[in-house]
Amino acid sequence: MLRFHNTLSNRLEEFRPLDANHVRMYYCGPTVYNFAHIGNLRSNLFVDILRRYLKYKGFQVTHVMNLTDVDDRIIVFAQERGLTIDEYTAPYIDAFWEDVDTLGCERPEIAPRATRHIAEME
Repeated sequence: MLRFHNTLSNRLEEFRPLDANHVRMYYCGPTVYNFAHIGNLRSNLFVDILRRYLKYKGFQVTHVMNLTDVDDRIIVFAQERGLTIDEYTAPYIDAFWEDVDTLGCERPEIAPRATRHIAEME
């Protein structure tokens, strides 16, 4: 049995997925204004361990992790360098995936960039 501390109820609760055999996980990935730091990678490693455990227990797992590729820092840094947001963030996204691969973590099935979904967020 897998139990989590529910911060809303402040209780330890048994994990029960909404769908008996399918777990959908969302993880807020890095803000790619610079290279990933230990906090980004620690979070990613935790999610990877949880995901592997759920698969081991027989669940189908769909993992979604966003890439925050727009924020005030990114806009300023890109403008200072005369680059588009995509041009500025691409090397940091590539480096993040290299770090994930180096750690031996599984990549998520879906990894949307925030800039591709701004209309849905408005």
